[in-house]
Amino acid sequence: MNQILDAVVIGGGIAGCSLTKQLADMGWSTLLLDRQVFPRHKTCGEFLSPESQEMLSKLGLDTVMASLEPQLIAKARLVFEHGGSVEVPLPGSAWGISRYKLDVALHEAIVQAGAIVRTGMTVISINLHEEGYEVKVKQRGEVEVIQARTVYAAWGSHRHANMFDEPYTLDSSNRSYVGIKSHYSGMDPELVTELYFVKGGYIGISPVENGYSNVAALLDKEVVKGTGTTVHAILEAASRGNPRLVERMKHGVPIEGTQVSIAPVHLSLQPLAWHIIPHLGDAAVVIPPLCGDGMSIALRSSFLCSALADRYLRGEISLSIWQEEYTQAIQREFGGLIRRGRLAHTLCSMPRVTRWLPSAIRRYPPLGKYLVKATRLKSFRG
Repeated sequence: MNQILDAVVIGGGIAGCSLTKQLADMGWSTLLLDRQVFPRHKTCGEFLSPESQEMLSKLGLDTVMASLEPQLIAKARLVFEHGGSVEVPLPGSAWGISRYKLDVALHEAIVQAGAIVRTGMTVISINLHEEGYEVKVKQRGEVEVIQARTVYAAWGSHRHANMFDEPYTLDSSNRSYVGIKSHYSGMDPELVTELYFVKGGYIGISPVENGYSNVAALLDKEVVKGTGTTVHAILEAASRGNPRLVERMKHGVPIEGTQVSIAPVHLSLQPLAWHIIPHLGDAAVVIPPLCGDGMSIALRSSFLCSALADRYLRGEISLSIWQEEYTQAIQREFGGLIRRGRLAHTLCSMPRVTRWLPSAIRRYPPLGKYLVKATRLKSFRG
């Protein structure tokens, strides 16, 4: 690939696919790279909020999403360690759908938009040069250099410090988490997204296709130590801290091949909008699962980035102005959400709070609606 591309997007998840499609739709020559081969399972709650659906519709993906036949979810349920629970309606129907199906559909959509998708590619380095960037990649032992005017980090929560000459300045919590996920059969999936509090974190359950339940967890790495070497063993050990979760999962049978894990995971204290190149999705912001809006953040950040990238590629703004405006936009959109998410994360981990919260919400239902609203993004107006 000798030509200079307009854009190289690194990471084929929600954020990367959304950005790639927007840039391709704008007419820019765009390449999406991912180190994994698709289809594949990913560590994810597999819950698309109404806000996410709104942005997928703006991408022109209504028909694509309808073809995936997502499960409709109308309520959220929080179940605390001591047994108390809170159930609140969502502001519209959410969707339950596996990343195994969703990511493949998004890849097909961006190819139809004119972008190139290359998987199984490991990015070795990203360096500035006179006309933009040089991206050095490796596939099956062969090294290749790709030149592009712009490059984007949509590679998830890992900080790929070895890609840059300049090290990251991290601004995330010191506590280290492990993310795991598996699909289960036999759990009688309800059309509810559930979040169970356990020692050191959460376990979420949402319905997905084929009558399966997606069980995903974020657990303190220190708590996980010694609990097992498989995803199922870790989930089983962690669930013992919540009697209602034990009951919920007792008939569950893990579906072979759906187990994945990721570590370490650090929750963001501040967004990271830019380091040499613009960051989006989990590369920019990692929020507590209590917010349930990770995919909305991925989509929203791609819209913020694409609008400014288009102006830069057209020569309307400089790289420094792009960086400044994008950083401000990311802070404006997600700074408050991070603060509210961290507060909710802390409060819902305090037994003295969770003992009275369920009864308080039953007596005053608007409190539950406020909690849902406080941990979600505002409606998108882009």
